[in-house]
Amino acid sequence: MDGTLHWWAALIGLALAIVLILRKLNATYALLLGALVGCLLGGASFADTVNIVVSGSQSVMGTVLRVLAAGVLAGVMMESGAAERISRAIVSTMGDKLAIFALAFATMIICAIGVFIPVAVLIVAPIAIEVGSKLHISKLALLVALSGGGKAGNIISPNPNAIAAASGFHVELADVMVGSFVPALCGLAMAVLLASIMQHRSTPVSLKDLDAQEKAELAESDLPSLHSALVAPVTAVVLLMLGPIGSMTHVAWLEHLQIDALYILPFAAIVGLLAMRKGSHVLEYTKSGIGRMVDVVMILIGAGTIGGLISASDLPQRIVDLINMMGVSGSLLAPISGILMAAATASTSTGVILAAGSFGDTILSFGTAPAAAAITMQAGATVIDALPQGNYFHVTAKSMNMTIGERMKVVPFEAAVGLTMTVVATLLTIVW
Repeated sequence: MDGTLHWWAALIGLALAIVLILRKLNATYALLLGALVGCLLGGASFADTVNIVVSGSQSVMGTVLRVLAAGVLAGVMMESGAAERISRAIVSTMGDKLAIFALAFATMIICAIGVFIPVAVLIVAPIAIEVGSKLHISKLALLVALSGGGKAGNIISPNPNAIAAASGFHVELADVMVGSFVPALCGLAMAVLLASIMQHRSTPVSLKDLDAQEKAELAESDLPSLHSALVAPVTAVVLLMLGPIGSMTHVAWLEHLQIDALYILPFAAIVGLLAMRKGSHVLEYTKSGIGRMVDVVMILIGAGTIGGLISASDLPQRIVDLINMMGVSGSLLAPISGILMAAATASTSTGVILAAGSFGDTILSFGTAPAAAAITMQAGATVIDALPQGNYFHVTAKSMNMTIGERMKVVPFEAAVGLTMTVVATLLTIVW
């Protein structure tokens, strides 16, 4: 193709995709249609449009493979009962006095070991309802604790959002996880603080809300032991940390031991499966894991097509010129783009995928370090991602037997947790 597409055509294509997502069209088709329309409006021929879209989708294949690999670990942790065993152990160990912290921390840990945040909330919600009904804690406070803790765990996990952030800026997944650790702790602290303030306000939870759950819990006897449940996540974390540990300690062979998450996550899952003596379920658990990743993979492909459109246009240069003219620090583009894209799609993962694919090169052109961009973008995507047009809003409302009105009251508290992590992540990356 000769020449560059018009910037306004790229914006129209992106806006069209977002509007169609809000209108409940399948996100992959919405993104693909937006990319096609943007290319054609921008001056590309039919043949050039296909080339741009295909090239864009090819650019996300590395991320796709890593997300599929993460599905193995997620399937094993969820289907084996390992995640539920870990959450029960945390809550029972900390007792009633630290109930809110225990619930938030349990959800954080479940997310951090690779379980999707809505699934993590569903796992911990029945425990939260039982504890909350005994201590007369409100539904609002419980969901603030669970959702806030989940957000904190989500940015330090091998989940699709972290993988997309790392792959989008060509940094190690472990670097994103480690760099997000302090912001995650601050987010957890904010979630616990807000939940504690609201624990006796709003509608109290009762055991009747537990009866409304449709989640089929495993019997206690079917759950693995705590030690065996921890094998998979501990193995994954240790292997992912080898590179960063080598860099910090200047141990040459560790520093050059670059084992990708593509290898580590499935390997850790299989080791954990064998430790739990559930090796015979490997086909069942991996099938479940990959099934949970299908939607993410399809969105990744769609986001790649939009990224191809933007890369082929002069929109990135226009954004650079605008930011320079306004005198705003270019380092703020990463968290801002994460906030906006996650708000538009009502999804942390989709927001990161779309923001990294669309604005990644522009962000780096300001001299922002790739790791800093990945960390702050991912944190930004947790600010206003829990909106009604997304599944997370409704899944978590159902987990606490909330009405839409009750669930909407939680959104500002979730935004406060996400904003806390974003501000801390941005300040830390500036200092570094």
